[in-house]
Amino acid sequence: MKKLDETTIIKIFQRGFGKENFESEDVEIVNLGKNKIVTKTDTMVESTDIPYKMKLSDAARKSIVACVSDFAAKGVKPKYGMISVNLPKMISRSKVNEMVSGFKKTCREFDISIIGGDTNGGKEIVFNVCLFGITDEIVTRKDAKKGDLIFVTGPFGYTSVGLNMLLGKKKGKEMFAKKAIKSVIKPNPKLNFGIKNKKYFSSSMDSSDGLSTTLNEMSKQNKNKFIINKIPAMKDLEEYVKSYKLDLNDLIFNGGEEYEFIFTISPKYRKIIEKNAALLKTKIIEIGYVTSGKGVYIEKNNSFTRLKDTGWKHF
Repeated sequence: MKKLDETTIIKIFQRGFGKENFESEDVEIVNLGKNKIVTKTDTMVESTDIPYKMKLSDAARKSIVACVSDFAAKGVKPKYGMISVNLPKMISRSKVNEMVSGFKKTCREFDISIIGGDTNGGKEIVFNVCLFGITDEIVTRKDAKKGDLIFVTGPFGYTSVGLNMLLGKKKGKEMFAKKAIKSVIKPNPKLNFGIKNKKYFSSSMDSSDGLSTTLNEMSKQNKNKFIINKIPAMKDLEEYVKSYKLDLNDLIFNGGEEYEFIFTISPKYRKIIEKNAALLKTKIIEIGYVTSGKGVYIEKNNSFTRLKDTGWKHF
């Protein structure tokens, strides 16, 4: 029997609900009068998403951040949430208290009110978070125009390195190791930046499944070619890659879990975006531009190499 991949499984569900021409977004939207109810759900599973060295309070935070990051890419403030947990029957009170502490602090951090949820028992810890917000409009993935500039809200590649360090596969200099591990344990979604600048974005998308996946999906939905002429990597990561003889592009484009977002803008908004980024202390990097055609290409020394979608897949 042929193994099903994630895309095939999603399509089976879509056909089952009569949505064969479904076009994916970072959030789901329901129209209610002039307003739109925006919602997002995400699941964190202990065996696949929680490294054994990660505190449960940090795992709880990250499960909320996963949804907040999608709201950030759409320029929408999440207001309410529901949390469901699956817990082993012999879990200790101290572990439950640690989870609650993580959820509580994170909701305070992003000003989210939890209105309910569910509990269940099973073999491992599973968090499912669903957030809600209200807006008059969102930034879609598909309205970029030829000539638009492509930006990301932060450097990439640290999460892959940090995860390997948590798993004991690689080491590094102390300061760099702390930075890489922190990127995994305490990601920082750029919610305020997304909300403040949404009116300038022509398209945007959360990057947590990997930069190559995000860029290819945006190119597909925009029906335009994306040219990448700057790799969003910092010098300390480049030095680490050289010392361990790693593939920089693989770390940057295929790692995932960054919880940054990619956005496109008209060149006339560049100075405004850069000014707002400075005010909000948000690092943004211009990585390329939109042009006619299909696919995503890395431009280097007047040569173009196709960037395939090789980001994170669950199956």
